Amino acid sequence: MSQPVQPGPYTPQSFGAAYGAPPPSAPSLPWSKAIGVTLAVFLVAGAIAGWAWQQFAPLAQYTVDENGGSLGEEQMTRVFGPDGTFVAIGFLTALVLGAALFWWLRDYGPWAVGIVVLGAALGSGVAWGVGMLLGHDPLEPRLEAAKPGDLLPAPLELHTWTPLAAWLVGAALATALIAATTWRAEPVATTSVSGASETSPQVK
Repeated sequence: MSQPVQPGPYTPQSFGAAYGAPPPSAPSLPWSKAIGVTLAVFLVAGAIAGWAWQQFAPLAQYTVDENGGSLGEEQMTRVFGPDGTFVAIGFLTALVLGAALFWWLRDYGPWAVGIVVLGAALGSGVAWGVGMLLGHDPLEPRLEAAKPGDLLPAPLELHTWTPLAAWLVGAALATALIAATTWRAEPVATTSVSGASETSPQVK
């Protein structure tokens, strides 16, 4: 008669749990609140990041002449300044917040990654929207009202959608680093005794 299967000596552990520790209890915070808090944090962070982007992004200066406006050689190098600033602010913000929120939500297991990445996507969109609202001043109307010799800053804008992904990359990198440094694989027993040898009577 077959013997009942006994549970193994090891149980799955959460991120950072020590060997032999009892299995973690269910997360005390409901799913709805966990998602709500994460989205709220990234919403506020996105608004602040959008303001910082508008304040610190270097803008190229157009020189007004009889034919409209033109960019000098030096100013041409600053055309993509807003893109680089958006990437830097977004990546660092998502890296820090992603690490903090993932550690806080680690009891949810792999689902914590999805919550954090979702929040990062929201923060990226909010940062872009706030920055555009505060700093995107169309160039054409200003050129028509300017006089030759005036300097007009270029509108604040992203020239590609790629910088928006900086938030996702920062959050994903933070979760990956924390998971890699705190996760422990289930150890393999160095000695084993077969079930047959334990249950079979010895032959004399």
